[in-house]
Amino acid sequence: MKVGKVAIIGAGNMGGAIVNGLLKSGYIEASSISITDPRESVLEGFIAKGVNTYVENIEAVKEADMVVLAVKPYHVEKVINGIKPALTLDKLLVSIAAGVSLADLEELVGKDSQIFRVMPNTAISLQESMTCISGNGNTKESLGAVKELFDQLGQTVVITEELMAAATVLASCGTAFALRYVRAAMQGGVEMGFGAEMAQFITAQTVKGAVQLIMNTGHHPEREIDKVTTPRGVTITGINEMEHKGFSSSVIQGLIASFNKIDRG
Repeated sequence: MKVGKVAIIGAGNMGGAIVNGLLKSGYIEASSISITDPRESVLEGFIAKGVNTYVENIEAVKEADMVVLAVKPYHVEKVINGIKPALTLDKLLVSIAAGVSLADLEELVGKDSQIFRVMPNTAISLQESMTCISGNGNTKESLGAVKELFDQLGQTVVITEELMAAATVLASCGTAFALRYVRAAMQGGVEMGFGAEMAQFITAQTVKGAVQLIMNTGHHPEREIDKVTTPRGVTITGINEMEHKGFSSSVIQGLIASFNKIDRG
């Protein structure tokens, strides 16, 4: 089973990133992708790419095999109520709204619907997302189709819903956390004498290479760290200073704070 037509409700950062990723992948033709937004000015750029655009959500949903809710959590109920007449049981409903549970969605659309919660990140526009997927009890037949589509847009893992809040923090919020390190390292590079653009280039490539080391080898990060922390060397001096200032602790506390924010709403 392959998803033929996709309707993306919401042309914000994530909705637009999904469209761009799908277009780059070539997995689905532009003519089989629809995106909606009440602001016509936002849709203009997608029209130029050959994507179907709609101001009314229900018009996009009518012909879609998969409907992606790329809206803020507090808009989900209103959006679903508006498209519900077109949400037949054969359609796959995919929500990327943080904190909106499968049970919440079932209450809105019915327990017989095929419902997924999916948490990508904005690197999906480059086909480099880390996307976590969970589904309700009606999705065994369609899980492969959803996973196959998002596999075109990066890496995917299927998880239980109870891990979705943690996945949101690691995979989605994690993009911002990683980029904040990049920014801090850039600032240090500027203080040491590099121009901002050169500091950004060096830092970004270094982070990319470091991540690729553990992706390709499967090694624990400490194994690769040990290779560059020689006795009395400059690397261990810097690492120890960062740890004295609470580097690892701050990262963990930030993750947990975000996790608790999802749980408490």
